[in-house]
Amino acid sequence: MTRLKYFLAFSLPLTTFLSLYVGGIWSFGTLILAFFLIPLIELLLAPDQSGPSSSEEERMLSSDRLYDLLLYAMVLAQYAGLSFFLYRISMTPLETYELAGMTLSMGVQCGAVGINVAHELGHRTSTFERALARMLLLSSLYMHFIVEHNRGHHKNVGTPLDPASARLNEPVYTFWIRTIIGSFQSAWNIERRLLERSGRSPWSLRNEMVRLILVETMLLITLYLVFGSAGLFGFLLASLIGIILLETVNYIEHYGLRRKEISEGLFERVQPWHSWNSDYPLGRIMLFELTRHSDHHYKASKKYQVLQHLEQSPQLPTGYPGMMLLSLVPPLWFRIVNPKVEKINQLQQ
Repeated sequence: MTRLKYFLAFSLPLTTFLSLYVGGIWSFGTLILAFFLIPLIELLLAPDQSGPSSSEEERMLSSDRLYDLLLYAMVLAQYAGLSFFLYRISMTPLETYELAGMTLSMGVQCGAVGINVAHELGHRTSTFERALARMLLLSSLYMHFIVEHNRGHHKNVGTPLDPASARLNEPVYTFWIRTIIGSFQSAWNIERRLLERSGRSPWSLRNEMVRLILVETMLLITLYLVFGSAGLFGFLLASLIGIILLETVNYIEHYGLRRKEISEGLFERVQPWHSWNSDYPLGRIMLFELTRHSDHHYKASKKYQVLQHLEQSPQLPTGYPGMMLLSLVPPLWFRIVNPKVEKINQLQQ
């Protein structure tokens, strides 16, 4: 069951396919699954803190290739879904509400499958797996994420230097703007500093950011030539929805949690209490254990199937999907989460 449970994550791309194929009111299927059915079910389930019980079990799970193959299959599912989506919105007659539903469904898949699985694969050392991560990020026009997240966010998380760490009393809507712009700037600056240290200009193909921008531009041109303006516009909207979904996850993962500044520009080591976590099993499975975020920041190279519950990690009152919905109502979010932030800060003083 430990191995088979992650097949449940494929219910999301399968639902997207059905949304696109059936149409009608079912075109909203993925949105309903992700933000109605899953949060509702998680209200009825208890958190599950189980994980590998020994270093030997962790080693065996880490070496089990099935867990990797599931991620690789998600790459195929993402591109199959995206291709079908582009065909449906550009080459078949649809009602306006169907277009809206299909775009929302594809957008949810871009975030939950495209960017989330890319996050997992982007932390691997294999050239092949990192290439798959870039392919997935390309499907949401967010390829700079692999630069900023790996070399920026993991270093600066919980500090004012990190655009992906939400501040106390910062609404999610202003966070979206700040983090989307700030993350791109951070990724560019990371590459610029790297090249300048070796005496090279950042305005060249040696700059990974330049290469990524060129690849994304070529994709947009190709989509326009093949699917026309309808396909291009639909892809841009679905990508934006996926990006907003990712950044909403970023919002809830580190909201209000701050590392202490030991001296000017030097902060304490990242600790379990610098990330919000959730042990609700359905969200854990659907997001490939992203919700065990403290352990991920403790050792980013750990594969999803061996991430552990950490006793000192702050726990959210429900799963990530439900908390994402809550974040869309800032007064209610502040009322529920701010007291928890204050309690954590008091304990760490």
